[in-house]
Amino acid sequence: MIGGPILGWCGEENLRSDWVYFVIWFHYWHDFVSSELHPMSENIEKFALRVLLVEDEQKIADFVCAGLESRGFFVEHARTGHQGLEWAKHNSYDFIVLDIMLPGRDGLSVLKELRANKIATPVILLTARNELGDRLSGLELGADDYMAKPFFVEELVARLNVLRRRILGAPHDLIQFGSLRLDLVSRKLAYDQQEVELTAREFALLEYLMRAPNQLFSRAQILEHVWGYDFDPTTNVVDVCVKRIRSKMSMLVGTKDLSACIDSVRGVGYRFQP
Repeated sequence: MIGGPILGWCGEENLRSDWVYFVIWFHYWHDFVSSELHPMSENIEKFALRVLLVEDEQKIADFVCAGLESRGFFVEHARTGHQGLEWAKHNSYDFIVLDIMLPGRDGLSVLKELRANKIATPVILLTARNELGDRLSGLELGADDYMAKPFFVEELVARLNVLRRRILGAPHDLIQFGSLRLDLVSRKLAYDQQEVELTAREFALLEYLMRAPNQLFSRAQILEHVWGYDFDPTTNVVDVCVKRIRSKMSMLVGTKDLSACIDSVRGVGYRFQP
């Protein structure tokens, strides 16, 4: 299983030995897959979800490719914005994972031309952790989601699965599990005919968890997504916010204690379990 955060930088001294071991492992893994599965490659491509990864940092690309392929995705890796744009124009993909900072043509200009050419393939942007302006610009240009570096392969897989459910026809403005609904337009949480209002932080945190049901997120991941990196990672702001959400969920009268849907794992973080 491929795990651990994917780094957004390279060359630190304390990473060199680990990177050497990874390179050895990756080449062994790549050779094994090539020799064992190559005769079946056409079938793999036919039935797997196809992902175009546009990323110039080879280390990040190797981790992403290995992680996604181990989970059944078929991944093609473009190293420049120009190459990624050409491949997206002339090939069919289920998803595009697009880095913003690319040599030559940057990711935002690639996204802009894709949408101008009526290519509606779902796009997840990879951004630097504090570049709020780029994230907002990307969403305005038609990106479906974004992830800040460093990130976990597991979270990327969860976000791709969310987009896949959208492709299969799930409403874009609603996250629903049975009678429990999170309205992305009104930003209210509802159960049957009852509803409660959420603050901006409460909504962002609950949406983050509900978009990837059963996926465990650390407090650091939640802090990054909901509050950004300006907050002290030792703060209890996540726990306080979760407590407020649970309190509001308990106000919705259902067949079970809805507040229990937010499961806590001691010393790690939280997950949404419908």
